[in-house]
Amino acid sequence: MSFSFVDRSDAGIKLAHALHAFADRSDVVVLALPRGGVPVAVEIARMLNAPLDVLVVRKLGVPHDPELAMGAIASGGVTFINEPFVRAYRISPEQLSDVIAQQRVELQRRERLYCGLREPVSIEGKTVILVDDGIATGSSIRVALSTLRSRHAGHVVIAVPVAPENFRHEIEKAGAQFVCRIQPRI
Repeated sequence: MSFSFVDRSDAGIKLAHALHAFADRSDVVVLALPRGGVPVAVEIARMLNAPLDVLVVRKLGVPHDPELAMGAIASGGVTFINEPFVRAYRISPEQLSDVIAQQRVELQRRERLYCGLREPVSIEGKTVILVDDGIATGSSIRVALSTLRSRHAGHVVIAVPVAPENFRHEIEKAGAQFVCRIQPRI
């Protein structure tokens, strides 16, 4: 099997093959991190015959470089801050608070957009396959894992097409299973 991807849907199909042991199980839920994780997760949920929902998280970008994540937030007040990163980039407490406040507003807007008024799919005690389109800094995955713990997920599987090699150990140390098709050394 090739380990390159035509697009996110193709990546989802290839990941679903690696997740075949979870097919047709009533205790499995697939959660996508919008936006990039959704097309990947759609294919996984379809091929595994599992319910699909979204878990909205927001990256906390460095004030002068918003694409560079210094942390992330999720529903329920769950926050991950990469403290060494914040110190290294000399982010003031005021700057951090401002970014968090801005992203909380955007998190709520996106939750209304993606989920409307419906309740999220129940994950308590279930096997949750958390899907994104890749891992860069890991902030979104870390905050998502904390959220899943707070919602009492049973077994957690992180499924991504690509991630740095060092994330496998970190995710497994956090008690989650890791499924990734490409892991370049950085």
